[in-house]
Amino acid sequence: MQSFLNENFLLTNDTARKLYYDYAAHQPIIDYHCHLPPDEIAQNKVFSNLTDVWLKGDHYKWRAMRTNGVTEDYVTGKRGDYEKFEKWAATIPYTLRNPLYHWSHLELQRYFGISEILSPATAKGIYDECTAMLQQPEFSTRSLITRMNVEVICTTDDPIDSLEHHKKLSDDGFTTKVYPTFRPDEAMNTGNLVTLNTYINKLEAITNIDISTYSDYLTALKTRHDYFAAHGCKLSDHGLEHLYADDYTDEDIEDIFDKIRTGKPVSPHEADQFRSALLFEVARWNHEKGWAQQFHIGAIRNLNSKSMETLGPNTGWDAIGDFSHARSLARFLDKLNSANALAKTIVYNLNPADNEMIAAVLGCFNDGEILGKMQFGSAWWFLDQKDGITRQLNSLSNIGLISRMVGMLTDSRSFLSYPRHEYFRRILCNLFAEDIENGELPADIEWTGQIINDICYHNARNYFNFAY
Repeated sequence: MQSFLNENFLLTNDTARKLYYDYAAHQPIIDYHCHLPPDEIAQNKVFSNLTDVWLKGDHYKWRAMRTNGVTEDYVTGKRGDYEKFEKWAATIPYTLRNPLYHWSHLELQRYFGISEILSPATAKGIYDECTAMLQQPEFSTRSLITRMNVEVICTTDDPIDSLEHHKKLSDDGFTTKVYPTFRPDEAMNTGNLVTLNTYINKLEAITNIDISTYSDYLTALKTRHDYFAAHGCKLSDHGLEHLYADDYTDEDIEDIFDKIRTGKPVSPHEADQFRSALLFEVARWNHEKGWAQQFHIGAIRNLNSKSMETLGPNTGWDAIGDFSHARSLARFLDKLNSANALAKTIVYNLNPADNEMIAAVLGCFNDGEILGKMQFGSAWWFLDQKDGITRQLNSLSNIGLISRMVGMLTDSRSFLSYPRHEYFRRILCNLFAEDIENGELPADIEWTGQIINDICYHNARNYFNFAY
């Protein structure tokens, strides 16, 4: 019986091991979508203890702890850092078959060299050993990134962000390139008009543009889009329940924007028209600049209203939604394509029931000019585990070209999350190897290895055109 998490982890035969170690393992990481805080990279933060780097901000772990009967004061509350870690250590034995069990022990091994299984019995020793290591310069944020062979990081940034931390990293000559991503979700959030108007006022201040009309609004946002481009940005990103592709006229949107600015009620249909119009304009700018655009669709958010009011968003109250995507996605892409304004596009879905549909719709808009222009994005959020990754890879293989996939990303707020790239690469290599072993693919290791090499690194490097 194999020992847990040894060198053959997830690699079930000799072919898988050869593909992984010869072609995948040593490829640099291009993390083209994550939520790492750029200020902590710029400051080269040193974490105070293991809880600080491992549990704070990690709603995956928080959900598991709550499920295991841990009260909120030990999760996001005022209990001490070691007390919180003790509760996590008491939870981890109950996460068997949850990806947290794999990820957590991979992180202990890859960053700290600790192969012990985390449990209440080992908690104190692991906490003290890791905390002591975290005080060393080689465990600062930049060092953690460099150690994992990360070549590019794309953070997720609001249009009104100053990007001062990205500028500092560039000026410092940090070996890993850290670029912003333009994410205008707040700019089209009509759910709370007071909040939206506050946002517009901030946009006025940062652009020095008086925003009284929708045309003014577009001018101001375009100014920020240009500003991001000047700081190396190559991507936009949008977190949406579904794509918006409602019909509208210019007069409709001007009237709706006037309602927004004067605080008059906006109907659900008008809200969708406004989002549709703004989304289309940002997509046109993306195409003009040769950017790629990302759409994360299918999350239903903030379901626990009581906890949401207490703790705020991104604290563990979101779930997989069951939205209808096909027609709105196709209409949105078709409108851009008809206007010769369809940029390179990546769509990530949260409901695995939509896998084949998303892959099929995207395949209708490849143009033969850009390799893998329309990307069915890697398994995301609730799906970035062994089963979800395998299902996404199989759907893409069956309906598109897995060989042109731009690979994995962390989508994480944690500086210890880079072993997820290893996790993905091992699953990828094993998938190809099992087909070879079963006689379903030829035993051409050199060619298959090149395909894997491309998926892990070269496809992303060629697709995004980052400045090096």
